[in-house]
Amino acid sequence: MLRIDGSFGEGGGQILRTSLALSLVTGTPFRIERIRAGRKKPGLMRQHLTAVEAAREIGHADVSGDREGSLELTFVPGKVVPGDYRFSVGTAGSTALVLQTVLPGLLTADGPSSLTLEGGTHNPFAPPFDFLVRTFLEVVNRMGPHVVVILERPGFYPAGGGRIRVTVQPAPALQRFDLLERGPIRRRCATAVMAGLPRHIAERELRVIGKKLDIDEDALCLKELPAKYGPGNVLTVEIESEHVTEVVTGFGQRGVRAEEVARGVAQAAREYLDAEVPVGVHLADQLLIPFALAGGGSFLTMAPSEHTKTNAEVVKMFVGVQVAMEQISEKQWRVSIHK
Repeated sequence: MLRIDGSFGEGGGQILRTSLALSLVTGTPFRIERIRAGRKKPGLMRQHLTAVEAAREIGHADVSGDREGSLELTFVPGKVVPGDYRFSVGTAGSTALVLQTVLPGLLTADGPSSLTLEGGTHNPFAPPFDFLVRTFLEVVNRMGPHVVVILERPGFYPAGGGRIRVTVQPAPALQRFDLLERGPIRRRCATAVMAGLPRHIAERELRVIGKKLDIDEDALCLKELPAKYGPGNVLTVEIESEHVTEVVTGFGQRGVRAEEVARGVAQAAREYLDAEVPVGVHLADQLLIPFALAGGGSFLTMAPSEHTKTNAEVVKMFVGVQVAMEQISEKQWRVSIHK
């Protein structure tokens, strides 16, 4: 049984989620200790427990320590069973993070699956729905499986209440490939989504984004949702290139001016564009698992985050691969996964 220190490296919930995901795929039991020990509220929180419950049900696992605030958890997986599942975080906890916990096991399962996930869909501390669909899953689907995610109801932070439906058509095995070129940029666009907030907030965000990123007015979209979904404000910039689509997201917050939100998004998008890489910082972190399960691959990205470095160490514990991160220029890094 693997023993994992849940406080090492970045020290967050991703250590647990990656461990659960890879335990399901490899059949490796593990015990994780000191879960989120360095955080303001250490131990398991509601969204982590939802991920544990989802992994337990899909993998017919034996679990101990699965209670709120627990610093230790033992997970002994059984066989991954495809089927129809429904899980609710119950808060604005991320539906995307729960999905990413169980998705690796379903990508090569014996049959198709469908999932209904309820909770947050646009959360500043997790991959938002748009990134999940346009960026992460577009790459995963190139590896053989076919995953479709539909937004039935948005769930903004902190209220939550969103719902997504997921269908997974697995593949016999994940196909490895390299993602080393971005290719020509085909389209840039920005969308400001509002729910239960004044329209002028979105108008100001789009005005700044259009100017900072030189986006034509007809590629700036303001989407107003019914007030019952709010309050919520999400600003998204989509950069579609030949080989990959990058999605950069910012979230309106009480006391933060719309212009400041937009400037933060514009800066992150500009850093991605200036690096001339296909894979952004967040996608780099999330590609480690599917690339490892495919037996290898490589991609060009920006300077790896502490989150990515930590995730790489967890991947190496479960899967017989090496993860090399090499800086090849001032703004570019090559991440290679190999046996």
